[in-house]
Amino acid sequence: MLEIHEKIEAALKEQFSDSILNVSHFRDELTFLVSKEALVSIVTFLKDAPEFTYNFLTDLTATDWPDDEKRHEVVYLLYSFNSHSYVRIKVRLSEGEKVASLTGIWDVANWFEREVFDLFGVEFEGHPDMTRILTPEGFEGHPLRKDFPLTYEMPQFSYNQDEPPEVLK
Repeated sequence: MLEIHEKIEAALKEQFSDSILNVSHFRDELTFLVSKEALVSIVTFLKDAPEFTYNFLTDLTATDWPDDEKRHEVVYLLYSFNSHSYVRIKVRLSEGEKVASLTGIWDVANWFEREVFDLFGVEFEGHPDMTRILTPEGFEGHPLRKDFPLTYEMPQFSYNQDEPPEVLK
């Protein structure tokens, strides 16, 4: 494990002991599962602490676990230019539960959060424009959820250009 990861783990456990739900180390990667209530405080601490300066939100995505009580897992990947290392922060949410927006900390969170909202249906409290970004207006559902119905549309070629595409379920 990287030395910086040991320092981060110790600092977060000391500062946010009740909010760190799980810590995992895998292939020199450090991941924290945190309570949604402490998310903003934790990422602000990692960004502003001079010994860490994780000041770049490189990615924000989600996973879907439809059989779990806390169905959605929102994943934040932070990078430090000083230590050249990553830290992953995860938050688990039940269906319909909201998580705080990080747009006040990183502007880039705006687009990431809209993408997660559009594709998974996770809402971010305090987001300035929680509208779809990838699917068309009026689209129903969230296509990256595991229970989203799969369909297949026949491709259009020159031999069938006069026939409308058939959507198979």
